[in-house]
Amino acid sequence: MSRTSQPGARAPKLRTWHWPELLFIAPFLILYVTFLLFPMAWGFWMSFNYYDLFAGFSEYIGLENYQQLFADQIYRRAVVNTFVFVAITVPPLVILGLLIALVLNRQTWWSAVLRTLFFGSTVLSVTIVTLIWRGVYLPQKGLLDNFLNAIGVGGIGILQDPNLALVGIAVTTVWWGIGLPMVLFLAALQQVPGEIYEAAKLDNASPWQTLWSITIPSIWRTVVLVIIIQIIAHFQVFGQINLMTGGGPNNSTRSMVQFIYESGFRQWTAGFASAAAQVLFVIMVIAAGLQFWASRRKQEF
Repeated sequence: MSRTSQPGARAPKLRTWHWPELLFIAPFLILYVTFLLFPMAWGFWMSFNYYDLFAGFSEYIGLENYQQLFADQIYRRAVVNTFVFVAITVPPLVILGLLIALVLNRQTWWSAVLRTLFFGSTVLSVTIVTLIWRGVYLPQKGLLDNFLNAIGVGGIGILQDPNLALVGIAVTTVWWGIGLPMVLFLAALQQVPGEIYEAAKLDNASPWQTLWSITIPSIWRTVVLVIIIQIIAHFQVFGQINLMTGGGPNNSTRSMVQFIYESGFRQWTAGFASAAAQVLFVIMVIAAGLQFWASRRKQEF
């Protein structure tokens, strides 16, 4: 019989908080409530109001903002554009980041130099990145069109083509953001014990078998982390689209965040913009949750 189950034994007391201990976490709690919980709650409340920032006028209108939102063709196009953008940027960032990390996971001088080069683009601001790639995509005079003209294909003006503009921005985003997945994968790969690979060599395992049976299962949590980070980040795409195309041509690159920005700070309809923001928040939570659930299911099997 355990000690706690003996007759007359006292049940363990629950630990109580004391004021000096609460003071240590008070600064964090104040900042957390002020800059996260309160804005979230206020934005949720604003989504049920007609809220004009310019006039400072508000009126409760219930679900009318959401009804107008889902009836708006420009918003529906922005939702489709955002999903397409996530679909064409997240897989390349994950796959290329892992491949680069596998190649550069060596203790040599050239791998250290290449790591710095690949990570260098990540520290650039969105303004610098867009200036570089607008020069690449410049019609007739840009690097891309000059190359295409040299091989006899002819310029395409990628940012002026409604069918290619979003792809061009996705390429820019992958070039800009490849450094973070690479670094996360490198950190995970360096935690895998070398004895496992030595045992695989003794069993005459091929590189492909080693990758699928040892490397990927060993860093699977990092793979899931990278996927979730990229999904959340790219659902919030705004800077490169706003600076490179402004949502055009013909709304072919307008994202959900850009729609929220224009509704709130150009049309001054903060309630309408808040409704769009709540929808974006729900979509991101569902997407990240589904990815996490799918990864856990895969681990169980």
